[in-house]
Amino acid sequence: MKDRKLLNFELHRITPSQYRELPSAGLAVVLDSVRSAFNVGSVFRICDAFKVDRLMLCGICAVPPSAEIHKSALGAEDSVPWEYFGNTLDAIARLRSEGWKIVSVEQTVNSRKLGEFVPEAGERYALIFGNEVDGVSQEVVDASDFSIEIPQWGTKHSLNVAVCAGVVLWEFHRAMQ
Repeated sequence: MKDRKLLNFELHRITPSQYRELPSAGLAVVLDSVRSAFNVGSVFRICDAFKVDRLMLCGICAVPPSAEIHKSALGAEDSVPWEYFGNTLDAIARLRSEGWKIVSVEQTVNSRKLGEFVPEAGERYALIFGNEVDGVSQEVVDASDFSIEIPQWGTKHSLNVAVCAGVVLWEFHRAMQ
């Protein structure tokens, strides 16, 4: 056999408390009224994979405890620190007061292409992902420091929010190393 899958015990997975003790990644995620509990759960799992410092669930957004979130998060709702805000602008205000750069992940007139944007060393970034119908709200885009978008070449020009979060967090994590 020239290759073999690792067994679960060989992955050396950490516990939720060990996760919270890891050094800051300089990344936060904000969900702007993501209604689907399955999408929220998937984002929890993606945040866990990339050691996101915190997840802010805002507006009309599913929150734990939820069977649907747990089904797609696979327990990541227990490792990733999260908070709920009734209004996304309140989450932005908190993050900004703590020194985070606010970044909407949205297609805008002046958005920067993911892959061309280079995160500044030592800077902390809060990435805002929008809901399944309208994306990031205009008022949230207006409150952001800038926007980034995933270049796309097909006919749809949109991705599922969890897929989008995975792509963006991978690129930020890679670029910040």
